[in-house]
Amino acid sequence: MKDVSKNALLSDVCIGTSTAPTYLPGHHFETKDEDGKPRAFNLIDGGVASNNPTLLAMTDVSKQILMGNPDFFPIKPADYGKFMILSLGTGAAKIEEKFDIAQCSKWGVLGWLYNRGATPIIDSFSQASTDLVDIHASVLFQALHCEKRYLRIHDDGLNGETASVDVSTSENLNRLVDIGKSLLKRQVCKVNVETSKNEPDSKNRGTNEEELIYFARMLSEERKARLLKEGDLA
Repeated sequence: MKDVSKNALLSDVCIGTSTAPTYLPGHHFETKDEDGKPRAFNLIDGGVASNNPTLLAMTDVSKQILMGNPDFFPIKPADYGKFMILSLGTGAAKIEEKFDIAQCSKWGVLGWLYNRGATPIIDSFSQASTDLVDIHASVLFQALHCEKRYLRIHDDGLNGETASVDVSTSENLNRLVDIGKSLLKRQVCKVNVETSKNEPDSKNRGTNEEELIYFARMLSEERKARLLKEGDLA
């Protein structure tokens, strides 16, 4: 049975997922369950728990299959070889390696919270969370020999205002658009299982743009097959 109290308005979902402590305020809204009882949601940035939600999404799909949700194709819950994952990063500042252990070993609480224009403890948690998920997902799909079903597009070399969370001037937004367009022309990267670093995969894959077209074609063919099976496609 579906939990109708989770059927929130799309507007509330979008505002809730866009909140960010110290940048954008948290969001409160309410829904009702099947008996009309209200359920309150008080949301802050989802990145606090999962800065890269790829594994969270995979887990939720597995859960829905396990629960027998008819909206999901009847495969085994952990049959990840049949999953298609498109992971879009929001970009990150170029790692400058500002600090070493000799410096940070002398820090107190304030030093870890803010130091030379950076927030070391927050940056460490968020970057580690993002990278570990990418490493896990990439290695998993490589191990299953279906790495073409996992596509991660992310620019970790941003600098200046493009790396900022809250600079929304027309000039900066246009720069971000240009960065996004340039990402399409870049070679697809995958994690090197030995070094855990992202490297161009020129041997097996094309550009991000070409891989997105491949994804779109696969999804279109899958939808046509399902509609044909249901008798909704002439």
